[in-house]
Amino acid sequence: MITILIAGAGASGMCAAITAARQGAHVILLEKNDIAGKKISMTGNGRCNITNEAMSASCYNLSAQSKMEGWLQRFGVAKTLEFMKSLGVVTQSEEGYIYPISGQAVTVQNAMIDEVVRLGVEYITGQQLKKITPVDDGGFEVKTTGGLYKADKVIIATGGLSGPKSTMSTGDSYYIAKSLGMNVTKTYPALVALLSDDKDLPSKYGVRMMAGIRIKEIKDLYEYGEVQITSKGISGIPVLQLSGRVAQYMADNKGTVTAFLDFFPTYSDDDFANMKKDIIEVSSGKTYIQVLDGISNHLIGLMILSRLGIKEDTVIDANSIDDLERVIDNYRNARINIVATSDYASSQVTKGGVDLNDLTDDLESVHTPGVYVVGELADVDGRCGGYNLQWAFTSGYIAGMAAAGR
Repeated sequence: MITILIAGAGASGMCAAITAARQGAHVILLEKNDIAGKKISMTGNGRCNITNEAMSASCYNLSAQSKMEGWLQRFGVAKTLEFMKSLGVVTQSEEGYIYPISGQAVTVQNAMIDEVVRLGVEYITGQQLKKITPVDDGGFEVKTTGGLYKADKVIIATGGLSGPKSTMSTGDSYYIAKSLGMNVTKTYPALVALLSDDKDLPSKYGVRMMAGIRIKEIKDLYEYGEVQITSKGISGIPVLQLSGRVAQYMADNKGTVTAFLDFFPTYSDDDFANMKKDIIEVSSGKTYIQVLDGISNHLIGLMILSRLGIKEDTVIDANSIDDLERVIDNYRNARINIVATSDYASSQVTKGGVDLNDLTDDLESVHTPGVYVVGELADVDGRCGGYNLQWAFTSGYIAGMAAAGR
């Protein structure tokens, strides 16, 4: 019987363990935390966004889109739902976002752990991977903080750098991958807030508004949705979606970027011009803030007036129409200076990792056959909305099947 050692018992590691064990392999699953699947329990704000019906390779950042297309064909949304069903997890779709019907991420975490145990997998916690050494007669010696193990195949599923300190996401396996001949691309925090040094942003409690967001320095980068603006910067799903590319740009160029917010993202230019005309027609005798309160959040109005040096209680008359037009135009192009992203501990996923060119279509190392890389450790990061968990399940299944010889 083939022995497969899996380092890391997150979503990808447990999926690989379950898949390989179901094929009859002897599986050893090692986890450095005190329980498997800690990050699973935190996903989707504790609800676990398992996957997304709007699934395609274009939802991922990676160097080889064709590889992702092939991987998703082998294990995509339909097979993920079948996998959940095999674990006894009932799911539901909420506008295309797939969650356990319980509304609790621990449902998925516990179901996977239960299946690992039921299949007879050697599941051992408190084991941090330290070294993988190929042996002359075949197979590998795997050194951990708890001892030495031998295996015919090894799957590295230890994750990236992202997540709270409690998850112990240290990215130490990047060095192990390098020691086995694999190239590791530069890493950045992704799905993370963007920080600003602007002094006129709303209070720490901030505001939430629908907005389009683009980055001046990065061509064709645009997202739309509910943006949260606070005294520290901007966040919200559209900000998270583009944060990885922003982090990469700032790190590579050693500089800041400028975000522009459009608070009328669903308005065409003609719609906006007509709205502005209508507002101006009824503005005479009102204060600036009275006018702006009719078109936006109060705090956003105060921010824009402050930037233009206009007092909120100034009364509008025939001589101030040009200034009012200028104020309203700022809602279409509100500037936010971005100086950094939040850190890895605040990010949901790591951008960068083991180069996909160093992995086969089965996610096996081309330099050290018998070693597989799955999940966040590989240079794959997806959009917010269940895409990164889908990659965890997809990569875990593919490597688990391949390592088991199927």
